[in-house]
Order: sequence, then C-alpha cells, then structure tokens
Amino acid sequence: MLTAEDKKVIQQIWPKVQAHEEAFGTEALERMFSAHPQTKTYFPHFDLSKGSVQIRDHGKKVAAALSTAVKSIDNLSQALAELSNLHAYNLRVDPVNFKLLSQSLQVVLAVHLGKDYTPEVHAAIDKFLSGVAAVLSEKYR
Repeated sequence: MLTAEDKKVIQQIWPKVQAHEEAFGTEALERMFSAHPQTKTYFPHFDLSKGSVQIRDHGKKVAAALSTAVKSIDNLSQALAELSNLHAYNLRVDPVNFKLLSQSLQVVLAVHLGKDYTPEVHAAIDKFLSGVAAVLSEKYR
C-alpha cells in the first residue's frame, strides 16, 4: 500500500502536523460535523458547539492517534489495535465516518500547510489515512 517514498514523505511532513495536533484535530472534527451532520449521532454527550472543550479534547486524541500511527507506519494494525477494538465493539461507529474524517483532515492540512501540501504529500497522506481507516474498520468484518 504505502511505498517507501510515501512513508518518507509522511514522516517528513508530520512534525508540522504534530506541532498543531489539537488545532488541526479540532478543526477536522468541526468540518466533519458541519459537512456530515449525521456523524454527530456518535457524540450525543458532547457539546458540539464550535471550539467546545469536548471537541478540542477529542480532536487532540484523534491527532495524537494519527501521530502514533505515523511512528508505527510499518505496523498500523498493531499500533491501532486498541482503537480498532474500541470503535468496533464498544462505540460501534459506522466505518464510513473514518473516511469522512480523513477527508475533513485533508482539507485542514491543505489549508494550513499551504505550499508544503504538495500533490505528492496529498497523495501520500491520502494513502496513509486510507490505511488507518482500513485498520480501524477491520474488526467489523
């Protein structure tokens, strides 16, 4: 799936993402909730207003999990096993939502990384996030 070049590109750009984990994660969630309101159903206990503490906290968790995945890019299944189990068995999140969040995150990255979000970076991040979504969805099968 990910080539050696893809992995290199991701690992080079990720420190710029990691430096803004909470902000980027929060904005990605807010974009997802706005563009895909059906995703709000999985957060009935959250204050879903823009900039709420709960969205910021969860956005930071999402981005931190992605940073963990980048560190373990050669073994995403192991790195994300706990999250995969949590989302499949406890939270029962529709796996489509992982793709929707990935799309929202890519918009956030494009906006904030600007010229650093080259077509090569976009393609590598897209493959990486698709891999993450696949791992998070594999317990549903």
